[in-house]
Amino acid sequence: MTLLDGKKTAQALQQELAEEVKLLQAAGDKTPHLVAVLVGNDGASESYVAGKVQDCENVGFQSTLIRLPATTTEAELLAQIEALNNDSSVDGFIVQLPLPKHIDAEKVTQAISPAKDVDGFHPVSVGRMAKGLPTFISATPFGILKLLEKYDINLTGKHAVVLGRSQIVGSPMSILLARNAPVGNCTVTLCHSKTPDISKHTLQADIIVVALGIPEFLKADMVREGAIVIDVGITRVADDTKKSGFRLVGDVDFESVAPKCAYITPVPGGVGPMTRVALLYNTLLASKK
Repeated sequence: MTLLDGKKTAQALQQELAEEVKLLQAAGDKTPHLVAVLVGNDGASESYVAGKVQDCENVGFQSTLIRLPATTTEAELLAQIEALNNDSSVDGFIVQLPLPKHIDAEKVTQAISPAKDVDGFHPVSVGRMAKGLPTFISATPFGILKLLEKYDINLTGKHAVVLGRSQIVGSPMSILLARNAPVGNCTVTLCHSKTPDISKHTLQADIIVVALGIPEFLKADMVREGAIVIDVGITRVADDTKKSGFRLVGDVDFESVAPKCAYITPVPGGVGPMTRVALLYNTLLASKK
């Protein structure tokens, strides 16, 4: 079993990005600039955004954090987005989710200019991805592709099963794995909450991407020997033996599944760091455009 070390891989990719930024600056080109908009004080969002700001610093990007109170109206947020769309100093920006309940997240997503949509959530970005055209790929699927690429894993002709059909991970992942590309050319099955007997599909899979948000859903008896397992989930589970009072687990029962796998991602330290570095790649791409 080989551990797909997302933390180590992301660090190596950050170093590559830092070298590219130095070359851009030496040539007199613009330093990539990423803006994050944070509405309210959600604890997880605070941590995610702080990590993204630190990542920008690590590779030499310019970063800006715009904090807005939880009482911000939808109209005020849309006005902020319009200002960022029209700010030529900003290459790309993200609006951190989740948003307060009184704000329509889909309306916000569609208000972001596709040219600056480094999260890859805009319908134009999704449509271009589906057609195989150059675009921003949403960060988690993009990060998974980069991880598989760095480990030189050939997926051509493999059967991939994706668990979960979210617009952020599952659905785009199923499209990307099927495309005619070095990390692709799979026959893909997409399973979700209405799929009967999911194990019937996973037991036939060469690669399984689990993005359900259900802690330790994938068990050893659902996985064939030699499978590749990508765990996107991360959930806090109460654990009195830990000083923090909790432990982080993925959507895969790692202890039982890992011995059967050819490759598997850990939680934490697998897909998470790759998601963050993928956002940096999208920002660099936006800057070059």
